[in-house]
Amino acid sequence: MGYHHLALAAKDMNAIHHFYETVMGFTLVKVEVGPSPEGGWAKHFFYRMEDDSKFIAFWEMHDMPGVDDGFETNLSKAAGLPDHINHIAFDVKDAEELQRRRAQWQAAGCDVLEIDHNWCHSIYTKDPNDNLVEFCLTTGSFSQADRDYALAQLASEAPEFSKPPAAVTSHPANA
Repeated sequence: MGYHHLALAAKDMNAIHHFYETVMGFTLVKVEVGPSPEGGWAKHFFYRMEDDSKFIAFWEMHDMPGVDDGFETNLSKAAGLPDHINHIAFDVKDAEELQRRRAQWQAAGCDVLEIDHNWCHSIYTKDPNDNLVEFCLTTGSFSQADRDYALAQLASEAPEFSKPPAAVTSHPANA
């Protein structure tokens, strides 16, 4: 079972639309417009990621009581956490797609951080909401020993640190 959609608030829906449709390659397929139960109204935009069962969605809010223009859209900052903690990770089918996505981000003016985590390979940039977004390719497999170690870490107070990433590379924006 996967998730159907992730819904986030947006301050600048035009910037969100440009990023998620033009830079990310997702397609705006639906908007719901209506009143908010607490007052005011909103537009709820849905972007198809790969098929009609997987979306990322954004709320554009209007005249909602208690919501001012200064609300925080960065999930980690809103929670008082470092940027890398709360992030949005999308899958890719192979290494070629991962590198195509990196080039696409760079061409759109995005700086890209690339990390080989030893079991997955990821690229990261920021979206217009200031959230860290990731494309990730699983490159390893999982053994019973991996599961046993993961289960043991649930109760471990002094864990042995994981092996550091095999590679970390910064790619500056092209534009």
